[in-house]
Amino acid sequence: MTDVHDLGGRLGLGRIEREAREPVFHAPWEGRVCGLVNCAIGFGWIPIDVFRCGIERMDPERYLRASYYERWLTSLERVLAEAGVLARGYRPPPRTAPAGFERAASAPPRFRVGDAVRTTPRASGRHTRLPGYAGEKRGVVAHARRAFVFPDTNAHGVGEQPQHLYTVRFAARELWGERAEPRASVCVDLFEPYLEESTAEDGCDGA
Repeated sequence: MTDVHDLGGRLGLGRIEREAREPVFHAPWEGRVCGLVNCAIGFGWIPIDVFRCGIERMDPERYLRASYYERWLTSLERVLAEAGVLARGYRPPPRTAPAGFERAASAPPRFRVGDAVRTTPRASGRHTRLPGYAGEKRGVVAHARRAFVFPDTNAHGVGEQPQHLYTVRFAARELWGERAEPRASVCVDLFEPYLEESTAEDGCDGA
């Protein structure tokens, strides 16, 4: 079961219509919302993971009807209110976290390039960067990245808890079944807690 915002790999949602010479913003208010969100995150009032989680918490029917920047505005209003930023006399706390998202991990990486891995089930109802289509799938570590802020914890106010990041290569047919091109592959950046060692019984062929 995936959440309504997790649309990757879903069928039956209609054709994507491309707009010729599409502007960056269709109305002035969209540009203002974009600026407000960048300020709120850039000034450290809210983490980007909290903002993303706010979009995911929208009512499903409302989410599907809303435009891109309507979703941004809905989340911004909610998370700023919850953080007390909109309260009279609010004073932002001093910034203590370093810039960017790269951090030092508390443990060495579990996986290396070439390791066969299997993804965990996708957790529904909580913020995660593991897409639904990649849950419980077999792949191979293509690149071992550095450690970064873990969105799954940071979005829920329980700390950055840095985790190692990996680029995992999946055979397209592992993700999409027989309708996928037989020799195609897909690479997805995934945090270490999403991965477990793949056994020989899993039948992982390394894409």
